[in-house]
Amino acid sequence: MNENETNPLLKFEFRIPFDRITAGHVEPAAERLLLEARARLDALVSETAPRTFENTMLALDRLTEQLEYAMGIVRHLESVVTTPELRAAYHAVQPGITAFYSSLPLNAGLWNAIQAFAATNEAQHLEGTHQRFLKKTVESFRRHGAELDAAGKTRMAEIDAELARLTMKFGENVLDSTNEFEFVIHVEAKLAGLPPAAVAAARADAASKNLPEPSWRFTLQAPSYTAVSTYLDDDGIRETMYKAYATRAAHGEHDNRELTRCIIRLRQEKAALLGFTDFSDLVTADRMAHNGARAQQFLEDLRVKTEARFHQENAELRDFAGHALEPWQLSYYAEKQRAALYDFDEELLRPYFPLERVIHGMFEIVGRLYGIQVTEQPGAPVWDPAVRYYEIRDDSGLLGAFYADWFPRENKRGGAWMDAFITGVGGDPQAGLMCGNLTPPVDGKPALLSHRDVETIFHEFGHLLHHCLSRVQVRSLAGANVAWDFVELPSQIMENWCWEREALDLFARHHETGQPIPEDLFQKMTRARRFRAANQQMRQLGFGLLDLALHRQYSPDRDGDVAAYARRISQPFTPVPLPEYHASIVSFTHLFASPVAYAAGYYSYKWAEVLDADAFTKFLRQGIFSREAGLEFRNGILSKGDSEDPAELYRGFMGRDPDPNALLERFGLLAA
Repeated sequence: MNENETNPLLKFEFRIPFDRITAGHVEPAAERLLLEARARLDALVSETAPRTFENTMLALDRLTEQLEYAMGIVRHLESVVTTPELRAAYHAVQPGITAFYSSLPLNAGLWNAIQAFAATNEAQHLEGTHQRFLKKTVESFRRHGAELDAAGKTRMAEIDAELARLTMKFGENVLDSTNEFEFVIHVEAKLAGLPPAAVAAARADAASKNLPEPSWRFTLQAPSYTAVSTYLDDDGIRETMYKAYATRAAHGEHDNRELTRCIIRLRQEKAALLGFTDFSDLVTADRMAHNGARAQQFLEDLRVKTEARFHQENAELRDFAGHALEPWQLSYYAEKQRAALYDFDEELLRPYFPLERVIHGMFEIVGRLYGIQVTEQPGAPVWDPAVRYYEIRDDSGLLGAFYADWFPRENKRGGAWMDAFITGVGGDPQAGLMCGNLTPPVDGKPALLSHRDVETIFHEFGHLLHHCLSRVQVRSLAGANVAWDFVELPSQIMENWCWEREALDLFARHHETGQPIPEDLFQKMTRARRFRAANQQMRQLGFGLLDLALHRQYSPDRDGDVAAYARRISQPFTPVPLPEYHASIVSFTHLFASPVAYAAGYYSYKWAEVLDADAFTKFLRQGIFSREAGLEFRNGILSKGDSEDPAELYRGFMGRDPDPNALLERFGLLAA
């Protein structure tokens, strides 16, 4: 058999053969696919026929499709089932792949071909998606160095290669630093305060490590760490866990401090080379905010309207606790205060959120809204036995398929995310995935989720719908390939259905009795939604403003230690003084685990939250299951990708520009 038949990364398959892919396939596949992509590039550049949209723009759009498919699979596997062999293979191929992608806008022949087509009569008369693709391609090539001189292009390629290497190492350091920590309790009395589900999970974790009985193992994975910081009575253990979490990747062989400084310095150099004032202006040039100053002003405006209530909330919490608080005491006392104010313990909701019922209820909701059917399809190859595979259909047939991987593993990175495997064009089906790190099933019970876990699932599924319901004629503009400050609208709007009684009754059922959430518990949950809302908002504003400060103002040479600088910027957004060892910036993967991602773009969460709070008012007016409103959102937002300007798409859906007060009203901050 030839290599195409034996290497699964070289063959496009809609149902990806995860059971056959090994680390040994990565380097041969990358080598072969890079050769093929270079051959297609040479053919595009050397084309002798008159320049057309087909032989220039669509050829460019298809240039790296197979390479992206294969390397997307490898990147994904390195995130969810990493091994030393897979990591080594991924490291080995990244420089060449990064260099190739960086070379495209720097390729004079390709740039000349695009310009030649742009000068044709056909180009002058393009409309709709095709016109937008040409315009965005020209702008993107310029932003990536197409008009630099030879020396500038050489340096740009060097910067891109180094950023790819450093950011990948940053993410690995965070994963390894997170995994190397454990805290084991052997005395049951020290578990006081923890909910039964957290105790059971810790015991199961200890058993999986063959620790002697009795043992309860706690880690820095989100379900474990959150349970300890919120509920455990032992102040000393909470302090130990907090310090470990706040200093991940800040010391020893996994220290990210110097990496962080280097990444920021390289981003600044890249922006300057391209003629931008700073990295934030480069990043936001093709986003809704358009420049870093506008993004910063947006956050500052929200800060002004939130700050007074923020200080009030913190004074109220201090009064409740009866003393000044340390950082590791905040979640603990806040939970006690919430229980006292609203007679509400969030853990009381957990029995009503068994994972399978939540997922099927979510599918029922989107079925009512968008006229789609989501069904599990057993038998698809997966990377872990816990992974599920689903298809999305409507009356026209298969729209897309996706994988769901919800539980933590030590060879899987933390957090929750959605990603794309296949981006179809026009009516072709899409394929993607959603991942999380939720509390797994223990003691024969189903996985019982917190309400926040439920919101996380709805959020990631919103991203997935944006991808799978896309019907765009150009691959580069399809799915969730939209402006970064628009991409969170489809995900964040989904969270709203987690708060509506009619929607909850579809899936929030006690895992033993099948009964819905009692009305008094639902009312307590609803009232408590606004509890410390100003703190929640200030926390996100703080992240956004820190991100912009790092990419607009911070100078590694002038401002020194990046962790100390980040503490200074973050302190006004934090309810208590941050300890000197606090260094969470060096584990902030959103900003530093890829060459761009949320760098100079963390403001997008709040930007999109304004959009989602405002857009959901339409569903509140017309009915939360309104098929009319749902189809308007599906056809006007979800199916459109980046085929039109996002501001125009929003205006098309709502009939006006967004109302920023909708977000403040949601959390009771309008008068603040």
